[in-house]
Amino acid sequence: MREMDSDATTDTRPTPRPGGRSARVQRAVHDAVNALLGEIDRAQITVPAIAARAGVTPSTIYRRWGDLGELLADVAVERLRPDTPPEDTGSAQRDVLLYVTQFADEMASGPGRTVLRDVIGSTAENRSGTCCNVTRNQLELLGERAAARGEDFPGVEYLIDTVIAPIIFRILSNEPPGEARVAALVAHAFGTMPDPSRAAPALSAPSS
Repeated sequence: MREMDSDATTDTRPTPRPGGRSARVQRAVHDAVNALLGEIDRAQITVPAIAARAGVTPSTIYRRWGDLGELLADVAVERLRPDTPPEDTGSAQRDVLLYVTQFADEMASGPGRTVLRDVIGSTAENRSGTCCNVTRNQLELLGERAAARGEDFPGVEYLIDTVIAPIIFRILSNEPPGEARVAALVAHAFGTMPDPSRAAPALSAPSS
C-alpha cells in the first residue's frame, strides 16, 4: 500500500493547518483521491495518479503526507466528519439511538470498513485521536441538548466505552452488530435494562 519506505515507526510531523494555497492543495488532492476511489480499485491508486488528477506534483504529496497510506488515512478522517448535526428527536435516548444506529450502519459498510482500516493503519499519532474526536463532538452535542431539556445523560466517555467501542470491535471482528444489539447497548448505557452481553456485571459511569 505504501508508496515510499520510511525508517520511522511514527509520524511526528505536525498536522498542517490549511490556509490559502495550502487549503486549495489539500482540497484538490482530497477530491482527486475520492474521485479515483469511485473509478478504480483502491489497490490501483498511486501517488502519481492522484497528483495528475489534482494538478500537483507527486513531491508535493510526499512532502505533505509522507506516503500514500497517510494520505488515504487523512482523506478517511475527513470522510468521517458529518455534514449536519445529529437529528433532534426530542429525547436524549432516542437521539443517541438514532445517531449510534446510523454510525454502526456506516462503519459496517464496505466504505466504512475501509475508512477504519486506513485510520487504524496510520502511523500519525493524531489520526486515530481525530477520528475519535469526531464521534466525541457529536455525542457532546447530544449531551448538551439533553442538559437543555433537563434530561439525564450517561456521559460522553461512558457512551464511547460502553456503546461505540463494542460496536467498532465487532465491526473489526467481522461481526457487525444488528439494530437489536445496538439498541440494547444504548438502553444499557441509559440504565434502562440489564447488561446486554449478559456475561459481565454492569459498568458504572466513571466519576470523572
